[in-house]
Amino acid sequence: MIALYLVLILPLLGMVYQVFFGHLPNAGGMNVKFNAATFLITLFLAYEVLDQGRLVTRDEQFLLDAFNVYLIVLTAFIGTTTAMFSNPYMENERKHGRLTEQRLKFYLVMYQGFMLSMYLVLTTNNMGLMWVSMEAATLTTVLLVSLYRTPESIEAAWKYFILCGVGIAQALFGTVLLYFAANQIGLTGNDALFWSVLYQHAAELNPTVLGLAFVFLLMGYGTKVGLVPMHHWLPDAHSEGPTPMSAVLSGLLLNDALYAVVRCKMVVDSSVGTHLAGYMMMGFGLLSFLVAALFLHRQRDVKRLFSYSSIEHMGLMTFAFGVGGALATFGALLHMTVHSLTKSAIFVTVGHAAQISKTQKIEKIRGLINTQPMVGWGLLVGTLAIAGFPPFGVFTSEFLVLTATMEAYPWLTPLLLLGLGVAFAGLFRNLHPMAYGAPPKGQIPVRANLWPVMAHLALVLWLGFAIPDVLSNWFNQATLLITGSMP
Repeated sequence: MIALYLVLILPLLGMVYQVFFGHLPNAGGMNVKFNAATFLITLFLAYEVLDQGRLVTRDEQFLLDAFNVYLIVLTAFIGTTTAMFSNPYMENERKHGRLTEQRLKFYLVMYQGFMLSMYLVLTTNNMGLMWVSMEAATLTTVLLVSLYRTPESIEAAWKYFILCGVGIAQALFGTVLLYFAANQIGLTGNDALFWSVLYQHAAELNPTVLGLAFVFLLMGYGTKVGLVPMHHWLPDAHSEGPTPMSAVLSGLLLNDALYAVVRCKMVVDSSVGTHLAGYMMMGFGLLSFLVAALFLHRQRDVKRLFSYSSIEHMGLMTFAFGVGGALATFGALLHMTVHSLTKSAIFVTVGHAAQISKTQKIEKIRGLINTQPMVGWGLLVGTLAIAGFPPFGVFTSEFLVLTATMEAYPWLTPLLLLGLGVAFAGLFRNLHPMAYGAPPKGQIPVRANLWPVMAHLALVLWLGFAIPDVLSNWFNQATLLITGSMP
């Protein structure tokens, strides 16, 4: 378990380093190195879980299994590639006077703090520590959303803080109800909060209390997932914060919040013995999916456009986990992966597109392929992928979710197909002029690192053709775990 502790210690060391040396010219490079080192260790961690099965630390505070270990690897990978993209992007922002060196240092400190909180959410076995870690992630990202200190960014950060504060308070109340139910059967102290102990004794827990607890947990963590109607913080945070934050918000934070919801659902399902939690997730997921697809047509800001796309896809994943069963769960796990890779790649290209055009207004972003082909093609291919165009992996995961819905709830299939069609039109109505239109006079390329975009989109394309055996085994084991077929 040394590798697990290293995964938690390295971001902490990264924070300390950036506090003291974040003003040095190579601080951005060190940000990449800390994340890259963590990524390499997560690969070893994944190998340990694959080889030995579920791992629990001696004090039971941390747990690793097939469900969370692949998300840890994904988090470390996107954290590394986004850090690589950050260097030229933030340097451009500094040169144009949007950031001072002090704020750049603050960004690097908070970036490491955000990564640490993400790893804690995914690795902890303690429901209370999970709540604290999610709160820490909120605080770090709130501070980053207001990084530019403009009235709009401060307003967006304030809205983010208030809405997610209300959400996290509801999640806390749900956690307290879980603790209360555990106390009723004689569990005390940490045992009443350890997920593994709660799951083991789920059948003995009071089903009424567990059902009520899940309402608050879904509303609370669902606020961070971006589920409608608790989603209002998300488009503002994306449009006013620095673009690297948009990449990790969509690629990592939303996933981790959904991970918390699914962990809670696993305990509740075993306790109440009905599909109550699943129906609630299906309802919120489908509502979010359809509302976000419609709102794609009303957006004039390119970052808000893709933030609504994130709400749409998180709604689809929540719906799929709610449907349950092996096929829907496998599809949801695959969709978490391909959406994270694709959306973070899109935000990288959107960030550079906004720097090239000096605006985020869709109507003024023109001729990216002529001005800087890699940015234009990255945006074009990324949008094709996220819209579910074959042969990208998003098409595969959406096809699996549709198939599972046709088997379990066929009357819902037309709604899903309608939502996919509306979202497709919403994304593509503005894409052509942004990519192919005539560039404005004087528009010039910017310094950019587009290796993360190519790497992410190549992986998404690969997952559309074939899923490697290692990843397929992870998904299969995680599916068995989530559906209750594996102890």
